[in-house]
Amino acid sequence: MDRPVEGETSSYERTFTVDEVRQFGELTGDDQPRHTEPDENGRVMVQGLLTATMPTKLGGDNEVLARRMDFEFHRPVYTGEPVTCESRTEAVVEREDRYDVTSEVVCKNRDDKTVLTATIEGLVWKEDVDGH
Repeated sequence: MDRPVEGETSSYERTFTVDEVRQFGELTGDDQPRHTEPDENGRVMVQGLLTATMPTKLGGDNEVLARRMDFEFHRPVYTGEPVTCESRTEAVVEREDRYDVTSEVVCKNRDDKTVLTATIEGLVWKEDVDGH
């Protein structure tokens, strides 16, 4: 793994489906009617933690193992609504075997309104855990 770089950004866009929201509800038990019964436009509200999988995907892309994730949910996300998530590496501290990384995340809807912000602290191993 290359050394993480302060100021580096990555982004990801996703549009959640009704089926994904229902599946997540079945897995987590968060199957409130707002997540299962479509409104007059055929949409359901996406669970906050399902929305929070977007920064998780970006961390995975960058081989970051999360140690702490602090989320703030600003407004609801609905199925069929594109959401863009951007992560910016704010700090990198080199250790003997790893890099400690702090990132700031902002997710916005198609109207450019913030739906979620997060501070994520994690680590990136200098080599695979197996020693490769």
